[in-house]
Amino acid sequence: MHDALLRAHGIARRYGSFEALAPLDLEIRPGERIALTGPNGAGKTTLLTMLAGVHPPDAGGIAWSDAARGHVGWVPQRPAVYPRLSARENLVLFAGLEGADDPAGTADRLIVRADLQEVAGRRAGALSTGTLQRLNLAVALAGSPRLLLLDEPTGTLSPDQRMRLWQWLDDLVAADGMAIAFSTQSMEEAAARADRVLVLGRGQLLHDGPAGALDDAAFLALVEDA
Repeated sequence: MHDALLRAHGIARRYGSFEALAPLDLEIRPGERIALTGPNGAGKTTLLTMLAGVHPPDAGGIAWSDAARGHVGWVPQRPAVYPRLSARENLVLFAGLEGADDPAGTADRLIVRADLQEVAGRRAGALSTGTLQRLNLAVALAGSPRLLLLDEPTGTLSPDQRMRLWQWLDDLVAADGMAIAFSTQSMEEAAARADRVLVLGRGQLLHDGPAGALDDAAFLALVEDA
């Protein structure tokens, strides 16, 4: 594995006769920021859920480094928290499920890290969209992941909320050496926030290269020809 967190070889996913994701290869290294972009139905969420272990690939396989195996954080587009529990209760619960030695202490540290002190006792279902997304991300950090996977993390956020979320994610990468892979509908966001951009279309990997290598015209030509 050398220094790669994971290597996926020929992973694919079908739903009956529908090919949601054609076989593809992918490597992710520590500290990388990878954007997945493309039209709706391109296969972005399918790829992320396979990497997160939510759905197994129908073909191919994923090899993990020893450091990364079992240390993957998953941030789905719809927050995966219990709305009737408080923010702190959710974090205690998920820290326990991740096997933390001190779930309450882990929850308290995540509350500070996610700037949730003022709402720690408030029910998750009563939180604003931006605050709920911070809780959603804090839950994903409960297992001290080496790779963080995010499905359109800024899709429902206002511009100021997007900026705060990206500042936090940038800090995580800088402080922890964590790799992140996120899906986005915005080529502008992909170019600004990622080191590499993967473009998918109709379940096919159309492009894998450095951020900024594709202009809008080239992107449109790729997805229209898919």
